[in-house]
Amino acid sequence: MADERATIETIAPNVEDAVARGLFELGLNEDEVDVEVLDEGRPGERDARVRLTARRAPGAAAETQAERTARETLQELLSKMKIRARVAAYWGESAEPGDEKPLVLNVRGDDLGQLIGRRGETLAALQYIVRVIVAKQMGAYLNVVVDVEGYKSRREQQLRQIAQRMAEQATARGRTVVLEPMPPNERRLIHVALRDHPGVRTESVGEGDNRKVTIVPKKQD
Repeated sequence: MADERATIETIAPNVEDAVARGLFELGLNEDEVDVEVLDEGRPGERDARVRLTARRAPGAAAETQAERTARETLQELLSKMKIRARVAAYWGESAEPGDEKPLVLNVRGDDLGQLIGRRGETLAALQYIVRVIVAKQMGAYLNVVVDVEGYKSRREQQLRQIAQRMAEQATARGRTVVLEPMPPNERRLIHVALRDHPGVRTESVGEGDNRKVTIVPKKQD
């Protein structure tokens, strides 16, 4: 059976730039491809040349129906929004054991800040629309996550670091720490990050867009 994985060869002044160009063309991250250096090049004489091949699990189909439906749905929406970008679809890791794995649609391109919006509000709205359309086309709900240039993964890491840092402040000072207002998915990340923390507990307070997480020191016995 022929290998149906996406493969691309790119040329640039150096290997790093050639890899970056290939990742952009494929719409993938570096950990999603195998890189083969065909020619390291020589400064001032010839460019470097690399081959990038998208990774797939052994025996897996080139693209599942769910991946194709979700990817094409988002690509069409972006086209109607006059946004030039590429969409890569892949299955992410479950947030909790037993949870459904998310189908991640990562959008890559130039000047995509408008897709994220203030506090990720535009991105959340786009994700909702994609989920509704895909659910209708597939006849079942699908946990689709729309991301832009890995923004969500970076934001999740940032929130975990903030949670730990604020928890340390709460325990050191013996006082409740109040975080800035956050959307529900970000508040959940804070709660999960500190769920097993020995020195603090978390609560959500406030209403609507002003709802926020408080980090409360546990009383010492």
